[in-house]
Amino acid sequence: MIKQLRDIALGSIEASKPSESMIGQVTGVDPLEITVDQRLVLDADLLLVTERVKRYVVSLTHSHVYKDETPTDTATKTTQTALPDVLVIREGLKMGDAVVLQRMKGGQEFVVMDKLVKP
Repeated sequence: MIKQLRDIALGSIEASKPSESMIGQVTGVDPLEITVDQRLVLDADLLLVTERVKRYVVSLTHSHVYKDETPTDTATKTTQTALPDVLVIREGLKMGDAVVLQRMKGGQEFVVMDKLVKP
């Protein structure tokens, strides 16, 4: 009797599709597609992406205006542009990346929490 009640309770919980963590692999980038256990393919419509896995770049390009004063003249000048390239803070998702997913309650949406890296 206790085993039957436990089985009913566990079945009820599983039927409600509670939140669950899983690992997937990026199989498409544009549009985003993630495959879980070679059987479940999640397309962009089912995925919620956190800022942590998005590409993030910062432009540090700058120049300065200054006054060049000599005994006979004063001129306003501008320095050359410094740091013309952007600095990549995060690369974003690429093909083959392993990611941590969190299935939302109900099982209809999955949050891409983070990218897994080797230690």
